[in-house]
Amino acid sequence: MLLGYYVHDLSPFLLDFGNGFGLRWYGLAYVAAFVAGYWLYLWLARRGYSDLAPPQVSDFITGVALFGVILGGRLGYMLFYDWGAFSANPLVIFKFWDGGMSSHGGMLGVVIFTFVYSRMKHVSWLNIGDNLVVTAPIGLFFGRCANFINGELFGRVASAPWAVQFPKELYDAPPETVQLALAEARGINPQWTAVANIVDNVRYSPALREHLAATLSPRHPSQIYEAFLEGVVLFLLLWILRTRFRLPNGVLTGVFFIAYAVLRIIGEMFREPDAPLTMALTRGQFLSLFLVLLGAAFVLQAVRKPTWAPKFCR
Repeated sequence: MLLGYYVHDLSPFLLDFGNGFGLRWYGLAYVAAFVAGYWLYLWLARRGYSDLAPPQVSDFITGVALFGVILGGRLGYMLFYDWGAFSANPLVIFKFWDGGMSSHGGMLGVVIFTFVYSRMKHVSWLNIGDNLVVTAPIGLFFGRCANFINGELFGRVASAPWAVQFPKELYDAPPETVQLALAEARGINPQWTAVANIVDNVRYSPALREHLAATLSPRHPSQIYEAFLEGVVLFLLLWILRTRFRLPNGVLTGVFFIAYAVLRIIGEMFREPDAPLTMALTRGQFLSLFLVLLGAAFVLQAVRKPTWAPKFCR
């Protein structure tokens, strides 16, 4: 007898105070990423890998978080994935509670912030970037795990034994599938008349999960794949390069962009496209091609005019 697929029923809240208010896993993922990034960058700074003195690290990471990751990620999402809403009302960019962050936008925001910061503090842009990218996969890992908990950015239809059925699929499902799911939901509770009611109550109702198991498509848990690729694999690569090899400033930054792009392209092969395709590529794959070019530019500059971290100048 084969086991059924897991119907995703995790709550987006660590603490739910009701009426959509509470401590969300997604927000906690950002906090955990910034705290872990701070401690790891501080560790590198204390051992001479960074031009920043250890007391400067907290201000730098705070600026990266606010102006690079959050502002850049939000603006990138509106430009790359929701231009219609942004062009109709630019103030929608401040509605962070509605969700919508772009990793590509966050990276671009960080690049710009670190460039400005390096000029203000008279430190090497390439050097602080090299240490920052070592910490970045930690944030990517936590973010992808939060995506899975939220049941969003799920994968393509699959028959793998570990496939997951995501109720949020109903937001974009064919009308007949939605109507069937709603009919089953109303049979359990007449007040469940919208897809949002199903998504909000699936974790509380075994009967609803049983009905959805016969309705929803099993899909790749692509968020977990991406957490492993963009988080674990990328971190190990950069950590080994940072701590085991003497590399000119800028090489690690270039390797990060190239490796992230390659791993993102692989991960997107299992992920349901969340925007129209571009030349048979998903939006994430298409944007990643530009990261390869950006990474190559960093490596070329590092090799042409090599400078070194303080640790390697002693």
